[in-house]
Amino acid sequence: MIPKIDSEIGILFYATKSAGCGGIIRKENKDFFVSEIISKKIHFNTSSDSGYTVYKLKKNGIDTTHALSDIFQRHGIRLKSLGLKDASAVTEQFVFTTTKRKQCFEINESKYSLKKIGIVDKQLSKKEMTGNHFKIKIDGASNELYKFEEYDKILNFYGYQRFGSRRPVTHLIGRSLIKKNFANAIELLLSFTSKYDKPENTALREMMADKSNYNDALKIIPGSMDLEKIALKEMIEHGNPVAAIRNLPLSIRRFFVQSYQSYIFNRTLSMAFENGEELFTPQTGDVCYDKHSNLGKFENDPLQRLSIPFVGYSYYKKTRFNYYIEKILKDEGIIPKDFFSKEMQEISNEGGFRNSSIKCSDYMAQDNTVSFSVSRGSFATIVLREIMKPENPLFSGF
Repeated sequence: MIPKIDSEIGILFYATKSAGCGGIIRKENKDFFVSEIISKKIHFNTSSDSGYTVYKLKKNGIDTTHALSDIFQRHGIRLKSLGLKDASAVTEQFVFTTTKRKQCFEINESKYSLKKIGIVDKQLSKKEMTGNHFKIKIDGASNELYKFEEYDKILNFYGYQRFGSRRPVTHLIGRSLIKKNFANAIELLLSFTSKYDKPENTALREMMADKSNYNDALKIIPGSMDLEKIALKEMIEHGNPVAAIRNLPLSIRRFFVQSYQSYIFNRTLSMAFENGEELFTPQTGDVCYDKHSNLGKFENDPLQRLSIPFVGYSYYKKTRFNYYIEKILKDEGIIPKDFFSKEMQEISNEGGFRNSSIKCSDYMAQDNTVSFSVSRGSFATIVLREIMKPENPLFSGF
């Protein structure tokens, strides 16, 4: 049986046949460790002071965005990251200065530390973060954990955190933005409730469902609802949903649209799997990524990996997945051109391609702990979903 939350985000099947080991992850942050893997081509100069300084950011109990914001506020250093890591884990990642500066800091705070790695001549790009390595304890796992051998047969679904985890709403907001229903996007942001959410959050969102309660809600809204607070203030002052959306950080506005695209991708992958499409080995005419992450047609190269369209305004129709995508778009009541927004051009997204399966390497299970590496953009929680097959993913720590 597929958990209800899986179907809500477009995941309708397991790709592997194992029984699942059950158990719980993230009982403590230290049980979920992740470290970034960076390209071996990067050369760090440890003696020069001229260039961009690269640091290793290690953190626990704080997400990347808030950690970098705190570093800037406390120490005046503006840093960029190659990826985002959430708060419910111990994480290590590379961050770097946005300007060339001679000062190099090493910082130790309660929730994070910053250690200098070296100097680079130009800023790092996200493509140079090639993947992540994970070491995860599964509390209460059965012996099925040690029988799992299908780590090379896992579909590359987008994971729960892409959609808001306990409140899977980000793709719904994205859908409203694409359909130019900006008022509905704000209503979803403020008042969409989920049975998986905390009771106190649900109560506040039910309160915000009535616009006459906005002023009272603003007085009690917690700091963790920073996006809602921004939107709420704008709606109280001007009642303009477009302005309220534009007051949100640009990265968040774009993320909502990307979440909706992720939902369409998950549904595409589910439908293709259900209909028996070969999703792990490229076929003649397929679009693939090669070992250098270059996109092209399949050329009988064993290192090429099958890719599926990620729908946007430049959607490429000439793949064997067009049949499924067209059905999904019709069901959603949209066309690819809708992903170009004249009213809010900054959220427009041309789309692209995404690998159909997860490249999971260095897999090992020992003492209720699994360790493995996945390439950039793939979700460890999707690997764990296949290993554990949880009845209730959120209760199980996902």
